[in-house]
Amino acid sequence: MSRWSPAPEPAQEAATAPPPSRPVLFLDRDGVLLVEKDYLSDPAAVELEHGVPAALRDARAAGFLLICVSNQSGLGRGRFTAADFEAVMARFADLLQGAGCPLDAYYYCPHAPGAGCLCRKPAPGLLAEAAAHFRWDPARAWMIGDKISDVDFALGAGLRPVLVLTGYGHEQARRLGDRRGVAVAADLAAAVRLILAEVRA
Repeated sequence: MSRWSPAPEPAQEAATAPPPSRPVLFLDRDGVLLVEKDYLSDPAAVELEHGVPAALRDARAAGFLLICVSNQSGLGRGRFTAADFEAVMARFADLLQGAGCPLDAYYYCPHAPGAGCLCRKPAPGLLAEAAAHFRWDPARAWMIGDKISDVDFALGAGLRPVLVLTGYGHEQARRLGDRRGVAVAADLAAAVRLILAEVRA
């Protein structure tokens, strides 16, 4: 598992720090924050989903941590290089910074399916890595994604899942089966509205 950031890693909080109190949104990247492009490798093709900047600003104003957790199997499959990935991420970060909605952190799994890693969603490794850097309120922790793997990642870790219908969401929504407590929203903006309405109720 890996943490991507143009800035130094945040210091790990001391074990004696006060109990966590901040709410957190864990966010998938492709199909949620960015328009889905199969194995995105060209920074010129990086495109924010409609409504993303305003949604992230609203969540930030409500006190949420914003943490992206993403499977990037294109690295493990050899579909793009580490340099390609870095260029895409730099462009992504620039777009968010320019829109006034930077993320607090970005964690990704670079492995191909079947590699046996612990960081490919729905395995919990990315969440464990984030927990080494940040403290949040588990009762106010959500995962917003466009795939069943995001939903299962959330349910397995005690997060509250929201499946968006952007990216692969429409197709994946038909496969939810008997998974309980899964909210479905049109896009990130709608998901954030749903979550903030619940928080403020």
